[in-house]
Amino acid sequence: MTMPLMKPRRKNPVLRTRQMSLPPSARGRTALGMTAAAAEGRFELQVCRRCRAVQYPPRDACHRCLSSSLKWTPQAGAGELLAETVLHHSNDPFYRERLPWRLGLVQLVAGPTVIVHLHGDVASAPTKVRVGARLDRAGAAVLIGFPPQESEYMADDKMLREMASDPKFRKILVTDGKTEVGQAIVKALVKAGAEIVWVGHAEPWKQLGGIGDIAALPQVALVPLDLTDGRSVTELAGEIGGKVDIVINNAEVHRAFGIASRRGIDAARAEMDINYFGLLRLAQEFGPALRARSADGETHAAAWVNLLSVYALTNFPPHGTFSASKAAACSLAQCLRAEMRTSGIRVINVFPGPIDDEWNQNLPPPKVAPAALASAIVKALKEGIEDVYPGDIAQEWLERWRDDPKVLERELASGG
Repeated sequence: MTMPLMKPRRKNPVLRTRQMSLPPSARGRTALGMTAAAAEGRFELQVCRRCRAVQYPPRDACHRCLSSSLKWTPQAGAGELLAETVLHHSNDPFYRERLPWRLGLVQLVAGPTVIVHLHGDVASAPTKVRVGARLDRAGAAVLIGFPPQESEYMADDKMLREMASDPKFRKILVTDGKTEVGQAIVKALVKAGAEIVWVGHAEPWKQLGGIGDIAALPQVALVPLDLTDGRSVTELAGEIGGKVDIVINNAEVHRAFGIASRRGIDAARAEMDINYFGLLRLAQEFGPALRARSADGETHAAAWVNLLSVYALTNFPPHGTFSASKAAACSLAQCLRAEMRTSGIRVINVFPGPIDDEWNQNLPPPKVAPAALASAIVKALKEGIEDVYPGDIAQEWLERWRDDPKVLERELASGG
């Protein structure tokens, strides 16, 4: 049974900061289908459309009938652990620093036999297990064998923490605490066990509702941060940049305008200044510090979270300039993910549907409640998910966008 994680001791300042080494990440193009599914929290295997055979490892043709018509399909993951071993020696630098490491051979009910990383709560073979797919520190999909029933401290497993960015005992920066969403994120992080949550406050002279409640929490510290001001970002990075383990960029400007509904570019410029350039300023100042600390002890720097919007996938004309700014931020976040991956920092992009706030008050339900959005972010951190689509609207848009982006564009243009 996994024991609860104890608060790590303070780092010895005399010791060097360990450099990040990544697990082997070489994958063929075919295998990236499993990685794409794991990035959204799903375990998928190839299923032959002709003979319905389920296969692993990924191939370009069915191992039974040689058909090339293969489809990635979600799997339940039920199986039986046939055998196991514990690595006490490894030539790979990543695993050599994390030994002992437990591995197992699992026969899936779906058919294939797979090699998995074993959770500490899995009993000795033979026993029932539940297989799931996670992203490792290199951003590649790996299979993990879980016990059939979850336990209270499952997330504290040493191996599982290497695959995720659990907020427990970590120091986190939330860039904007004045909104309901920001305050809900702060409360969710505190509940998840964060050691310190720095909360950005761009206009401290304003008496904003709810800010006093989160400021009263012992784990919370308000800090001056204005993403439109490069000097403000630089000064904060100089003060806490070397301590932050997770950055959550939830600062945004949202105006419900299209192109012709408002003269001038002031509103669009304000949206871009925060939603796009704010992210860029933040990444330039805090990114190098996170990368440098990606292997720094048990609570190393772990993740970067961007609050985007499902409107970034396809423009929503009633919120046209906001959609454009989020699309630009989405592209920038993909660049950030590529640069951070070499250091093992996970970049999580969150694409919620309409949030239940003042800028979406004229939209009919369903809308995402701030608390539900905060819970989705914490879950993504704990489970190592890269792309999150909270809310029914976001899930529907995603499905329609994947089916045919042009059809979705035309439907939204006609008010659908």
